[in-house]
This record gives sequence, C-alpha cells and structure tokens, in this order.
Amino acid sequence: MFALTFLAPIGYAIQLSLFQDQAFFGDTTFVGLDNYVRLFSDTRFWSGFFRVLIFLAVQVPIMLVLALIAALAIDSARLHATGFFRIVIFLPYAVPAVVATLMWGYIYGTNFGLAADLNGLFGTDAIRPLSLTWALPSIGNIVTWEFVGYNMIILYSALRVVPGELYEAAAIDGAGPFRTIFSIKLPALRGAIVIATIFSIIGSFQLFNEPNILRALIPNVLTTDYTPNMYAYYLSFGGQQYNYAATVAIVMGVITAVIAYVVQLRGARKGM
Repeated sequence: MFALTFLAPIGYAIQLSLFQDQAFFGDTTFVGLDNYVRLFSDTRFWSGFFRVLIFLAVQVPIMLVLALIAALAIDSARLHATGFFRIVIFLPYAVPAVVATLMWGYIYGTNFGLAADLNGLFGTDAIRPLSLTWALPSIGNIVTWEFVGYNMIILYSALRVVPGELYEAAAIDGAGPFRTIFSIKLPALRGAIVIATIFSIIGSFQLFNEPNILRALIPNVLTTDYTPNMYAYYLSFGGQQYNYAATVAIVMGVITAVIAYVVQLRGARKGM
C-alpha cells in the first residue's frame, strides 16, 4: 500500500520530468535532465520560490510565537475557562481553507467588505490589504489565523506530559512563573517546537489555496507564478506542460525535504 500510494506517484512524476511532449508531432521524447536545466534558469519559478521563502521566514516565526504564547497561557493555572479558550483558538483550523480564504477575501475587498467600509468611513483609500505591497502579508495573516490553533495543540500536548514533580521542585526552590517557563516548560517543548516548525515549513512551500482563491480578486497582483505550487498547477492544467510541471514539483519536493531535514537535525543536536 505504501508503494502504491506514495512511491508510485513519486516515481511517475520523476518519469514525467525526464520527457517532453512534442507539440507538432503528438509524441513524447526523452530529454533527460533538460527540464531541470531549464528550471534552474527559469526566473518565473525562482521569483515565486523566493517570495515563498520570505513568507516562510516572516510568517512561520510569528505564528509559532503566537501558538507558544497561547499554549503557555492555557497551560497556566492563572487562566480561567481554559477549555473554552482552547476550543476557540483551535476552531479556525476546523474551517476549510477555501471557506477561510473566501471569508477573508470579503474582509479584504476594497470595493466591498470591511476594508471598503473603513475606507468609506474615514474618507480614504489607504486600507488596501490586497494591493501589491500588502498582498503577501494579507495571505500570511490568513494562514496564521488558520494554523495558530493547530500548532497550539501540538505545544499544549507536549506541556501536558511534563511531570508535575518538576513544577513542585521549582516551587520549593522559589522559582517564579517566568523562571518556570524558561527552565522547565521551554526545554520540554523543544521537540514539539521542532515538529511544529517542520510542519510549518512544509505548509509554507505548499502555499496554494489562499493565493489561488484570492487571485480572482486581484489577478494582476497574484499571477499564475505567484508561488511554485501555483506555477506547477497552471503549467499543467492551463498550459498542458505536464512534464515541466512535474519537474517543478520534484525540485520543490527535494528543496522542502532538505530544509526540513536540516531543521530536524539542528533540533536533535540542540536537544542532546
């Protein structure tokens, strides 16, 4: 089952990337690594890749810090109604990404929705979440809203298995709340933080739903090559370039795996 559902599609994608359709002759020709050579000089691909890399470098730390604060707050005995807050923070993750993006797209709209209402109220045109400058941060806000709760649950679950004896010993030694956080809770969360970071890195490189849905509102800003996944999708289903799209997918898979492995390796070394 593993071979059929996981290895076989990867093998087929690699096979596709080594061939090229001949448009005039209706035949497929083996081209070896020509598609990969073409990709490494493709400015459209690298533009989308570096855009996603910037997105990852900014959005992931913000999201993980918010998730960490939420997990620590809920784990704290000082917060009342922790079950309610845990459900409320996690609830956006239960909303399908398509629905969440449509909802935020309505809020962001400059001709309708909240942004348009605020511009009309203050008599200005300054609030433009879907402008060229603010489109990527606006997408980052949607993704953060969706996944803070998911990462919070990962971190909170790790906090729940910390032995109570450690807290008792810290209290006897006179450790305050902040000392307990930095000496007990954060070290205990190291493995969970690494896992959440790896999941977030993978999710960032797979960025597709949010920009693709918002593209209907701002097609001149969110172009078909805005992210590598969008580029591969429109190459395949819009341009019938299945072989080159498979090449994009393979390269992105390798890059994602390498970066995730490096993060995991660094996390394991720090945990020794």
